[in-house]
Amino acid sequence: MATTTTMNISLPDTMKAFVEERLANDGYGTISEYIRELIRADQKRREEEKLEALLLQRLQGDQEFEFEIDAVRTELAKRLGKKKK
Repeated sequence: MATTTTMNISLPDTMKAFVEERLANDGYGTISEYIRELIRADQKRREEEKLEALLLQRLQGDQEFEFEIDAVRTELAKRLGKKKK
């Protein structure tokens, strides 16, 4: 398991109230759990943006897609496996 580290953040009262509302209404056990979920979502969004940019670049260029279908299947299986946990 990964090592955890403590970080302190400062929030305006309105944001603090929003976070506390999310804890109460969305089933998060702790503020840390909520923040970790936000960070995971941001990481996923950024990876999807990178992939989309790469695909657009390839589609706009004259280069053919060169990849191994087995490598794609392996990566998809890895990503789907992480979602199920």
